[in-house]
Amino acid sequence: MEWSLENVREMVAGGMQSVRECEICAFAIAMCVLLLFMWYCYRVGREHGSSPLRGRYLAGPGRIGGVVGGFMSSDCRGRGKGKHGSADEQNGFAFCQSSECFRCTSAGESLNQRLYHSLQEYAKRYTWSGMGRVHKGVRDQGRYLNSRPTIQRPEVFFLPDLPSAPFFSREIQRHDVELLEQSFPALLAEFESIYHQPPARSGSSLPPGWKVNSTPRGQWWTYYLVNQGTPLVLNVRRCPRAWRVLGQLRTFIANNVFGNACFSVLTPGALITEHYGPTNVRLRCHLGLRVPPACELVVGGEPQCWSEGSCLLFDDSFLHRAFHEGSADDGPRVVFMVDLWHPNVAAAERQALDYIFTPGRLEDKDGK
Repeated sequence: MEWSLENVREMVAGGMQSVRECEICAFAIAMCVLLLFMWYCYRVGREHGSSPLRGRYLAGPGRIGGVVGGFMSSDCRGRGKGKHGSADEQNGFAFCQSSECFRCTSAGESLNQRLYHSLQEYAKRYTWSGMGRVHKGVRDQGRYLNSRPTIQRPEVFFLPDLPSAPFFSREIQRHDVELLEQSFPALLAEFESIYHQPPARSGSSLPPGWKVNSTPRGQWWTYYLVNQGTPLVLNVRRCPRAWRVLGQLRTFIANNVFGNACFSVLTPGALITEHYGPTNVRLRCHLGLRVPPACELVVGGEPQCWSEGSCLLFDDSFLHRAFHEGSADDGPRVVFMVDLWHPNVAAAERQALDYIFTPGRLEDKDGK
């Protein structure tokens, strides 16, 4: 090839033409990608926000607002017997009809609508990313709750595609289980400081902070530090060490109505009848503080015994019951109970569920 000024000019001109062609090609590709992205956003927005979807969800036969066994705490049961309403009996428990508690209102479309709208508010404020299972669960909640087998039937909210079993290995929440077991002496000492002398009869008054729960026989008392996502300030002040332990747990459900922490006492002869918990997104953890003989927890037909200083992890959305068949000389069965996140609920899902089920968010302000 002969090098000359003319040849160099031709080469430069050809190179510039190639660059211009590449720029046009790159611009065309970028425009195509932008159009595809806009089309995707349109489809996603249509899927999550269209009226037909909301109508399909709201028309479903849901039981989300129902009065349910095992979900309402002793605090709610106490309110139901007061000025807020009368108490009903179901599965051996007393249930309130308080219009101030969304967990105790009657089933209907009003709560279903508020639940879905809360999810929409969360998505608009943050993101739809990672909300597939939550959206699916909210949208088809009525179908999920009504079609569950009788062995596992959460009464309030079911998150689909979660691994389920009556009992879980301690390894699945190793950090929190080990922390609770290491805190066994402190928690036992704190329990003894607030328990004092138990009442001789079921009608007698309890020490401050304690609540009585309805049982077909025997007595069951609870001392809540956190009740349905709400800390009980006076009780917390009496139990600073237990409160510190809760603050160190990584998976404690502290910010929504599915989270509880309490000391739970069963007297000899007591029976907690079969019932379901409210949801499958949590695991209930029992740390044995005092465990006499002849005490048992049965979950999904599988019996287990508590052990002092050790934790039991179980899914209380399974049908479960507990009893203490020991003698009066054996003393009460005592556990420290906390609700932990199911390990397969992702961080984004936990954040959304905290938002949707924040205490007070789903209350019907109109009393409907």
